[in-house]
Amino acid sequence: MYEKFYGLRELPFELTPNPKFLFLPPRHREALSNLHYGLSSAKPITVLIGEAGTGKTTLLRTALASEQCRHVRCVYLSNPALSRDDFVRMLAIRFDLSAEARESKAVLLDELERMLRYRRELEGEITALVVDEAQSLSIELLEELRLLANVETSTEKLLPLVLAGQPELRDRLDDPGLRQLKQRVALRCEIAPFELQETAAYIASRVGTAGGEASRLFTREAVTLIHEYSGGIPRTISVLCDNALLNGMALGRQPVDRAIVLEVGRDFCLSARGEAPQPPHARTAPVDEGGGVMPEPVAEGSVPSDVEKADRPELFDRVSRPGRFAWFHRGGRNRFPKPAEVLSE
Repeated sequence: MYEKFYGLRELPFELTPNPKFLFLPPRHREALSNLHYGLSSAKPITVLIGEAGTGKTTLLRTALASEQCRHVRCVYLSNPALSRDDFVRMLAIRFDLSAEARESKAVLLDELERMLRYRRELEGEITALVVDEAQSLSIELLEELRLLANVETSTEKLLPLVLAGQPELRDRLDDPGLRQLKQRVALRCEIAPFELQETAAYIASRVGTAGGEASRLFTREAVTLIHEYSGGIPRTISVLCDNALLNGMALGRQPVDRAIVLEVGRDFCLSARGEAPQPPHARTAPVDEGGGVMPEPVAEGSVPSDVEKADRPELFDRVSRPGRFAWFHRGGRNRFPKPAEVLSE
């Protein structure tokens, strides 16, 4: 929609896990390496933990599509909030087992083990089960997964598992009642929200992949505020950037500045660190370069009362009163850092 206005080939901040826009700061790169190792080496259970929106699904799909996992066939469950019977049926369908396996757990386990042995021994293929949103699993289903992790030969596991979920999954695994499942976890990694420099590099990376130049699209102050509003969560960063670019096009303003991001933050009822969330369309006083709140200019032709003059005399001193947009930084100070500059600072 706004590609032509900003000189982009495509939209840079779509919320789909497109591998073309993959961005890997150090912690994400480490997590991806763990996934590669856990899947390609058929480790019993690999756990990936991260807040909602930090990129777990993107990492899972990147790992499964990688060269290291070319011999891994994956069954992927993204909605595991099921009853035990529905879980058995789902596994039977996804593993392409018989109709009888959908109705009987015993038949399911027998057919599944024979199928896994055949694929491993005759085709040299690893079959893995990946469960996304695993924090939604009931205790009952977590126990079922533990039993699936026991399917093995004398030398190797036949069904490696990957559990990806939000921090609640960490708490679930620490439950004493699930200690047998926790003991089978061979690899465990966590991804965290971005730091400010990583947020800047993430924006620059996505804009560059879409054919643009970040320094022409966002000011440094705008990026800083995007980071504060998003808390470093990649999905929220993308939402803020997408809406800010749309608003910038509507206003005919390029690059996107802090004022536009403030408006987007109000629309989404977001707050920067240490601030209370503001309702949509709540008015925010402009801020000067020193961080102080600037007075709003008096409308042309209005006549202030004596009380107003006594309470806030600086508002009515035309010499000292700043212009309407004096609080926006201009010129070279707005230059957005390139990724190399960001990481070297």
